[in-house]
Amino acid sequence: METWKEGLSEAMAGFDWRWALALVVITYAIYEQLSFMSKRKYLPGPSFVPPFVGNVISMVVDPTGFWEQQANAAKKVGISWNALLGKFVLFVRDSELSQKVFANVRPDAFHLVGHPLGRKLFGEHNLIFMFGEEHKDLRRRLAPLFTLKALGVYISIQEKTQREHIAKWLAMAEALRDPIRVRLLCRDMNLETSQNVFVGPYLTPEMRHAFNEDYNNFNVGLMSLPIYFPGFAFYKATQSVKNLQNTLAKCASASKERMATGAEPACLMDFWMVETVREIREAEAAGLPPPPHSSDFEIGCHLFDFLFAAQDASTSSLVWAIVLTESHPEVLKKLREERARLREGDIMATFTPESLREMKYTEMVVKEVLRYRPPATLVPHIASTDIALTDTYVIPKGTIVFPSLLESSFQGFTDPYDFDPERFSPERKEDLLYKKNWLLFGAGAHQCLGQRYAINQLMLFTSLFSTLVDFKRARTPGCDDLLYTPTIAPKDEGLMYLSARIVA
Repeated sequence: METWKEGLSEAMAGFDWRWALALVVITYAIYEQLSFMSKRKYLPGPSFVPPFVGNVISMVVDPTGFWEQQANAAKKVGISWNALLGKFVLFVRDSELSQKVFANVRPDAFHLVGHPLGRKLFGEHNLIFMFGEEHKDLRRRLAPLFTLKALGVYISIQEKTQREHIAKWLAMAEALRDPIRVRLLCRDMNLETSQNVFVGPYLTPEMRHAFNEDYNNFNVGLMSLPIYFPGFAFYKATQSVKNLQNTLAKCASASKERMATGAEPACLMDFWMVETVREIREAEAAGLPPPPHSSDFEIGCHLFDFLFAAQDASTSSLVWAIVLTESHPEVLKKLREERARLREGDIMATFTPESLREMKYTEMVVKEVLRYRPPATLVPHIASTDIALTDTYVIPKGTIVFPSLLESSFQGFTDPYDFDPERFSPERKEDLLYKKNWLLFGAGAHQCLGQRYAINQLMLFTSLFSTLVDFKRARTPGCDDLLYTPTIAPKDEGLMYLSARIVA
C-alpha cells in the first residue's frame, strides 16, 4: 500500500500543471476558430482572428482602417464578419439589411446594445437595453419632453448658450491669431448646452466641474480597451458613469420638489417631472406603489442616456457643419442670405420655433450634413435568437451586429458623394425618396426621441455661426480623413482661423 502511495506521489510531482493549462488554452483556441468558421459560412472576413481577444486591438488602435476593411469586404454580399473579445460580430453594409436590423425583421429579434460591453458601461437602468411593453411605456412617459411648448423653452436656452460660446471663441481667436481646433470648442459648448437644457437650474458650479471631469473620463473609456480592472480607462469610465447618474438623480429630486409647487418648467427635467409628480400623487392617494421609472436614480440613469445621445453625436455634426460650409462657399452664401432675410435688419433677432420652421434652406443644409457625415457611423445590436437576415444566411443567436449608417447614407441618393443640400428641396425630395437609407436617427421602436431637438441645435448653430463668424480652414494633408472620437470628426478636428464678421 505504501509503495502505491509513493508511486502516485511521484507521478503527481512529475505532472506539470503548466502543460495542462497550455493544453486547455490551445483546445479552446481551436474550438473558438472552428466556431467562428461555422458561424461565418460564406461571409467574407478575416481568415484567422487572434484567440480570445479577436481583432479588438486593431479596432481600438485604428478604428477608421478597421471599419473600412469591413466595408470593403462586405461590398459583394452586403455583410462581412469579424470577432471582438471572443464575440462573433457582423458588419452590415447594405442599407436594406440595416433597415431590417433597426426595424426588427421579427419582433425583438435584435436588441440595441450601444456598445459591445454596454451593460457594464451604462448600467442596468438604461433605455437602450429596454424592449417590449416596458420600453413602450417609458417612451410614452418621455413624449411630453419634446412637445412644441417644451422645444420652445429649449430653443431660448440653446441660443443663449451658443451665443456666449461663440463670443468666447472670437475673443480667443483675436488674442491668439492662430488657427483653433473647433472640435474641442464645440464639445464644450455642446456639453454646457445639454446641461443647461436638461437640468440647468439644478447644477451648482461644483457639480458642473465634477460633471465635466466625469464625462471626459467616460469618453476616454468608451474608446479604450474594455478592461474592467482598477487603473484602466474602461473601469474608470464605468465609475464616472455612476457618478454622472447620481448627479442627475439629485437634479431629479430637486426638480420634483420645484414642480410640486406648481412652478413653470424651466428645463427638460421639469417637463418630465410635471407628469411624474402627478402620477406619484395619484399612486399615493390610491395606496399603490410609485409608478415605474419614477425613482430619482432611474430618472438619472435615463437622463444620462439622453446626455450620451445628445453630446457626442451633436458635437460631431457641429464640427462638420463648420467644415462643410467653409469648403462650399455657395452654400455658406445662401445660409447668410436666408438669415439676413428673416431677421429683417435686426442682427440681434432671437430665434423662435416659428422662425426656425421658416429657415428651409438651413434645414436642408443640416440634413445634408447629417447624411454626408452621420455622427454615429455604427449602432451595435445583439441577436436575441437565430434570425434569417437574408434568404441564404441565418445570424446565430448572440451575434453582435453593426449596421453601418455611414455606408447606408451613400446608397440610393443622387451623386451621393457630393455635398448637395438641394437634394432635400421640395422639388427633389430625396429625404422622402430614400428615407430608408437615411438612418442616422435609427428606425423602429428605438428611433431617436429627441431628433427634433438635435436638428434645432444644429440649425441654430449653423445659422448663428455663419452669421457672426468669418472662418477659414487651415488645411493640412489628410485633414478631411475620418477620426473616431468616438463619433466621427475630421482628422484635423476642424482647424480654423476665426474672426468676427462685420454684419451690415
